[in-house]
Amino acid sequence: MLVTINRYSLIQRGDKVLIAVSGGPDSLTLLLKLSGLKSKLGLTLHIVHLDHGFRNDSKLDALFVKDLGQKLNIPVTIKRLPLQKTKIKGSLEEFFREERLKFFIQTAKKVKANKIALGHNLDDQAETVLMRLLRGTGLSGLSGISPKRNIHGAIFIRPLLETTRNQIDQFLKKRKINPRIDSTNQEDIFLRNKIRHYLIPLLKEKYNPNILKVLANLAESVSYDYEYLDQVAKRSLKSNPLRINIKKITKLHPSILRLKLRQSIAFIQKGMRRITFQHIKELEDLIFNRPVGSIVNLPKGVNEEKTRTSLLFFKR
Repeated sequence: MLVTINRYSLIQRGDKVLIAVSGGPDSLTLLLKLSGLKSKLGLTLHIVHLDHGFRNDSKLDALFVKDLGQKLNIPVTIKRLPLQKTKIKGSLEEFFREERLKFFIQTAKKVKANKIALGHNLDDQAETVLMRLLRGTGLSGLSGISPKRNIHGAIFIRPLLETTRNQIDQFLKKRKINPRIDSTNQEDIFLRNKIRHYLIPLLKEKYNPNILKVLANLAESVSYDYEYLDQVAKRSLKSNPLRINIKKITKLHPSILRLKLRQSIAFIQKGMRRITFQHIKELEDLIFNRPVGSIVNLPKGVNEEKTRTSLLFFKR
């Protein structure tokens, strides 16, 4: 893990790190390893745990994490979601993701932590690439999970991203530590679980036993390419991201044009969640084929309107 920390400059001496701990193998390993590096790197640690309330025994996870914090002498912040499934609109995965992000960022600000550490591992990276590929994606999606990312002004780090799930299991087994096991990880209600339980074993057996590493390498390579192209796109047309000159953008290479559109959407929407390839194609059609005054509606209340000279982005 220390190699990954150094490779991507995830942690600097004196950092205060908020560690998201569910009690499962990944986050438990992350906590124990960072606790072991605490003195060496001069770290201040704080544990955060969100009880989704999705399972009847989820309260036991919270108690497990609380007791662990006391044993390691690390403060813990815990929150339980007052979950009412009938009131959740859309994907459960999306709902839980947004709630976790919000809670982690709020807690980081409260305890003055400058990094938020998550326990994603190499297997998670491979599963993410496959999941996005199946749903439809471009370079951005194929770049997978980033080792370090700024989300809503908070720095999220993933020190275990180059560590396999098997290595994590062996680490805990060697120390005779029993993590909490989330029973929903065994159910096939989420796409990620289906990929983990069926698709990856099939790919390992029939096509490539090293498929996890291959997919993780792909994500790393694509992420560098995408980062470079994104920088080129930002330099190619310096303008107000909410008002793009149509004459100038039509002269760009299609790859850079699409990145400019993505940058404007991300600026106004604070991310690219729920934006698909079809949305980008519709914006291209707006630019090249539709008459002045035409409007395209995107998720999260974002509109794009074509004027005589510009493409305008605004929230309805």
